[in-house]
Amino acid sequence: MTRRGRTWALAGLLAFGLATVSDALALTEIRIAAPDIGAGSKPSGGGLLDVIHSQQLLEHEFAKDGITVRWTFIKGAGPIINEAFGNHQVDVAYLGDLASIIGRARGLDTRVIAVASRGINHYLAVAKGSGITQLADLKGKRVGLFRGTAAELSFVNALDSQGVKPADIKIINLDFAASSAALAAGQIDATWGGSNTLSLRDKGLADIPLSTRDLQGAGQLSGFVLADGAFANANPDIIKRFVKVQREAAAWASDDKNKDAFIRLLATQSGYPENILRVEWDTLPPLSERLSPELDAPYVAKLKKAVELAYETRLIRQPFDVDSWLDKSHLQATP
Repeated sequence: MTRRGRTWALAGLLAFGLATVSDALALTEIRIAAPDIGAGSKPSGGGLLDVIHSQQLLEHEFAKDGITVRWTFIKGAGPIINEAFGNHQVDVAYLGDLASIIGRARGLDTRVIAVASRGINHYLAVAKGSGITQLADLKGKRVGLFRGTAAELSFVNALDSQGVKPADIKIINLDFAASSAALAAGQIDATWGGSNTLSLRDKGLADIPLSTRDLQGAGQLSGFVLADGAFANANPDIIKRFVKVQREAAAWASDDKNKDAFIRLLATQSGYPENILRVEWDTLPPLSERLSPELDAPYVAKLKKAVELAYETRLIRQPFDVDSWLDKSHLQATP
């Protein structure tokens, strides 16, 4: 994001916060921030977030109480959303694992109230005819990577699984659109990403020699539903109902009879062709597992390893206790 774009985004979130100063005794608005990772004109966060936003599930849930829901979608969301949390300008956010981990490591009082996404695959796209077939082949190569986002932790995790260090590679900080353009123009040798890489392949502009599927899941992305600590303490019923909506959306999207509608919705929101999204969403494991909001033991164990890896590779300056970050009470209290 350019300095000007970042300034506009911060100004928008500031107005977003100031516009909703309300009587402390009556909540009238819930402020939600989310990343915009789409390629089209509509805001898109991917997965269940697109279901919840486009179907206005939270709006319907809280309308009966006279509570409105205000969404802000941001490109390059991580640093801006963390800053907004620090200034209490956002109440709840849907955010990828690395940005969430960075915020917590820096002392932000956030709570993980549910899993927003899990097992999201990323792909290595390389210049056609490059001869790059494995991650070890990237040593000394120029790789476009959206630093500070979940894609960076994904890439570091994937490299670690193959005994490759980030320092062995010439990493260039580019967002997904810029990485795709740079690879197509021959300015970099490879990039690591999601649907943008599949789009490059389908246009004949890149090869995809491997993905996180080929690495037995190493590097798969996760995302969280985060709540501001003070907001969560003051509004436990609101947080409980957030979790309920997350479960309802997961149940709808996981139902086999709704799978095609789910994928079509993602295509409409993201601007990517349906066939590209089917590569990610119409495969195993089942959607009931991949869309689950539960903070189950295997997921928590994987998260703890991700925090350790982020510290070891200096993505964060200090580790923290993951268990104290997770607030499972609302999941446990919601049937």
